[in-house]
Amino acid sequence: MLIDMPIEELRTYQGCTPKPDDFERYWDESLAELAALDPEVELTPAAFQCPCADCFDLRFTGVGGARIYAKLLRPRHPQGRKPALVQFHGYSGNSGDWSDKLNFVAAGFTVASLDSRGQGGKSQDITPVNGMTLRGHIVRGMDDPDPKKLLFRSNFLDTAELVRIVMGLDGVDPARVGICGGSQGGGLTLACASLVPEVNRAAAVFPFLCDYRRVWNMDLAKQAYEEIQYYFRQVDPTHAHEEEFFTKLGYIDVQNLTPRIRCRTLMVTGLMDTVCPPSTQFAAYNKITAPKEVVFYPDFGHEGLPGNNDRIYRFMMEMLD
Repeated sequence: MLIDMPIEELRTYQGCTPKPDDFERYWDESLAELAALDPEVELTPAAFQCPCADCFDLRFTGVGGARIYAKLLRPRHPQGRKPALVQFHGYSGNSGDWSDKLNFVAAGFTVASLDSRGQGGKSQDITPVNGMTLRGHIVRGMDDPDPKKLLFRSNFLDTAELVRIVMGLDGVDPARVGICGGSQGGGLTLACASLVPEVNRAAAVFPFLCDYRRVWNMDLAKQAYEEIQYYFRQVDPTHAHEEEFFTKLGYIDVQNLTPRIRCRTLMVTGLMDTVCPPSTQFAAYNKITAPKEVVFYPDFGHEGLPGNNDRIYRFMMEMLD
């Protein structure tokens, strides 16, 4: 049974969402803006503490002046410069519990886990925008004349900024920083690897935010992508501006960023995924020219994947060798 394409077609699919003509300039200018920003990093001891880790609330200033939050855990008795891991969460969620990061800290890793702007965590979303924001963040900023007001541009840049901060911490080897996440976290992982080519490795599980028009064409603009349906129904019911809409989304379509990736990349996909269809994930994966591998779960959708956390743990542990 297939909900999408045969595997041999997935491996060659290149996506159908338009790429804006000035896409590369858009992101080069965005990275220059980020580089000029004073992050004003603040570290304060967290309420949660444990014997093997020092735990901190980390805050920094992102583009647009928002204060962004991340959990930071460091080995209590560090020995030299060791690897680090930066984690990104699923859509609408947050950085999760402190205790679920301790397996990496016990191995000597510094771990940072980001709260995406305006979702379930502590980061601010203060960017003023025109137009509809109903049901989600993909369309936030769509009706603003300035495409740099798209919220996911800020979210992508937040991931890059946090990784740069972690790379500069005492006790972290900047050449051994890995990143990972699932769903939205998977999309943010690929975006971050694109924007910070010095990342050592990236593990993306059924990445979100890829090939928006393909989702629409499959009539799967539901659940995580439902805001696309709401946008057309409320703002453009006759689809008079459909091409313009999808072209503008192309600025924040991860598949257009992934040719920039230089690190080793692992992608994990469930072939029954109706939330982030496999073809959308492969639109991003197929454009990666760096070393890469994909693991298929043929009978699984957008859900927990048995053994996958252990696989990613082993993948990241290779940085200790």
